[in-house]
Amino acid sequence: MNRVKLSEEEKQDIKYMRAAIAQAKKAYALGEVPIGCVIVYEGKIIGRGYNRRNTDKTPLAHAEITAIKKAGKYMKDWRLEGCKLYVTLEPCQMCSGAIVQARIPEVIMAAENPKAGCAGSVMDILNNPEFNHQVKVKKGVLGEECSALLKEFFVELRARNKAEKEQKGDSGE
Repeated sequence: MNRVKLSEEEKQDIKYMRAAIAQAKKAYALGEVPIGCVIVYEGKIIGRGYNRRNTDKTPLAHAEITAIKKAGKYMKDWRLEGCKLYVTLEPCQMCSGAIVQARIPEVIMAAENPKAGCAGSVMDILNNPEFNHQVKVKKGVLGEECSALLKEFFVELRARNKAEKEQKGDSGE
């Protein structure tokens, strides 16, 4: 078997993306879309977050927003210069805007989001030259694993929704 030797940077990216996946699994356990995020500064995770929109009843409860808030408290600053953000799904417009505002220099993402991604899929907020800050983006780190987790979640959700609909139909409601 031909094994590819990974660089230290690739090993670190996989290590921290696994930590983001662990966050995504927390969201999954709550019945939330499994998206997770960690922010790393000088080799240490300083912010963690996972999707909690339904749980917290707010559209602001995205994994990246939670992680950015926690990292800001750790840094005692709104600027997260020198940090790397790892996320299991390409950031949306809100999260991409927050990443730019926080001056995060690098985003490492797993799966692309062709319906709502703003790191190049639908639009590229992270690298818009009109803004005063652009973000280095690395795509595809453990992308297949994160895509499979999301697919599994949505298959289960559709089955659950179908069963609930059929149950309501059977009960005469």
